[in-house]
Amino acid sequence: MEAVLEVKDLCKTYIVNKHQNNVLRNVNFRVEKGEMVAVMGPSGSGKSTLLYAVSGMDAITSGKVDFLGKDIAKMKPGELAGLRLDQMGFIFQQMYMLKNLTVLDNILLPAFQSKQNNKSRKEKLAYARSMMKKLGITEIADNDINEVSGGQLQRACICRSMVNSPQMIFADEPTGALNRAASDEVMEELTKLNGEGTTIMLVTHDVKVAAKCSRVLYIVDGNIKGEYTLGEYKASGGVRERERALNGWLMEMGW
Repeated sequence: MEAVLEVKDLCKTYIVNKHQNNVLRNVNFRVEKGEMVAVMGPSGSGKSTLLYAVSGMDAITSGKVDFLGKDIAKMKPGELAGLRLDQMGFIFQQMYMLKNLTVLDNILLPAFQSKQNNKSRKEKLAYARSMMKKLGITEIADNDINEVSGGQLQRACICRSMVNSPQMIFADEPTGALNRAASDEVMEELTKLNGEGTTIMLVTHDVKVAAKCSRVLYIVDGNIKGEYTLGEYKASGGVRERERALNGWLMEMGW
């Protein structure tokens, strides 16, 4: 299969008060096109640092991060920013949106910033509205961001992440700030996108979230200690069995 992301001997080191802190150590993995991969591990294990490093949001100390055949560690800042804007989508636990813009305008902003999105303004607007319709939030298009629920806002963040039709979505605890019902709604939308071919890598501490992914990477002290393959998730059923199997494996890993 074709790899969207390939990581080799990745290291990330911080110097704090003249002391070296090795947050990531010789990390190796790949994400195939169409996969939905979860990263799990104890608090402070390096999950979010890993996500930021492989998506170009944080510089690496050594190693190689290959995204669609490009070594992002060797890219210039402007080139890397363009890659993130056009080829990557991002969803965070904290739903960062501009308060002076409506929900729809927040979703459209990356499309208007992109130099590679050649659609007309009318086409970009139509696409954004079609994404909102798909995720069931058309009614909040003209609302301010403080006038909608957390679940609605996170679905709007998913729309924003998809507005430039990225090759891969990176999500850092995308359900972490939501209640269970809203979390289930957001995961339903992410699994739908994945089923349509979007590659996704997400960090989570929630077994119910990870059980809907095709594969789980387990990281401890900055190194991947194991991986568990669940296979493609089918919304028609079987999630309880996936959760039980994943729980059992996590216990073996020391979760």
